[in-house]
Amino acid sequence: MAPTLPLWVLVAMLAPALVLASPRCDSPPHLWCSSPEIAVACQAESHCANASHPSAAPVELSLYYESLCPGCRLFLVQQLFTTWLLLPEEVLNITLVPYGNAQVGVGPSGAVGAGPGASGPAQNRSIPQERNVSGKWQFQCQHGPEECLGNMIETCLMHEAQNFSTYFPVIFCMESGSSVTKNLEACLQIYAPQLDGGRIAACVQGDTGAALMHRNAQLTEALDPPHEYVPWVVINGKHTDELQAQAQASLLGLVCSLYQ
Repeated sequence: MAPTLPLWVLVAMLAPALVLASPRCDSPPHLWCSSPEIAVACQAESHCANASHPSAAPVELSLYYESLCPGCRLFLVQQLFTTWLLLPEEVLNITLVPYGNAQVGVGPSGAVGAGPGASGPAQNRSIPQERNVSGKWQFQCQHGPEECLGNMIETCLMHEAQNFSTYFPVIFCMESGSSVTKNLEACLQIYAPQLDGGRIAACVQGDTGAALMHRNAQLTEALDPPHEYVPWVVINGKHTDELQAQAQASLLGLVCSLYQ
């Protein structure tokens, strides 16, 4: 680990003009912006103006995906997670919605590819994506029951963890492993040992998980324009073919170009 630089060295590196402060300045650098009078005395007006300038709003990205979709896994692991790691938290705000192309009575054979590893929509979009049977929500997913389970585990994980920086590494671990549904405990031990796997399992098996998945269904069905494939990327509330292509080619470059 590199040694910690003294405060005066950091100031000299970041604001050389401020080091030679006015003789009237008798305040330490961390107080130069504490009042207009001190800023003037220490000749730090321009520095303080820059420091007080509000930062840009974060880029808002929502990913609509399926837990077993090859293209979704590739995008989440290689683009989304690495971009999140490289950027400060105030630059990018991510929402994950695991639901995707779930369709009643349609399996993998009903999918139409929309790119390398992508999963297209089911043949009949008028078929409901979920059913309420005797007061309980039931789901059938494009890649079968295993995908429904993966979607539910990740949804319950998000519900239990709440904090994005806690649950996203776990989801990355699950999606990058050989089995999305079988490595939750191992991923929790590595990335979030403070979380209770038993509570997540109870959510998956109970009414809470079904209610959370129903919400994911509503969010997915409310997309405008309606999603045609997954992964489906929405940036700052918008989806276009151009944004989707840019996100899948270089998400980091796209986010940096939009953060102003």
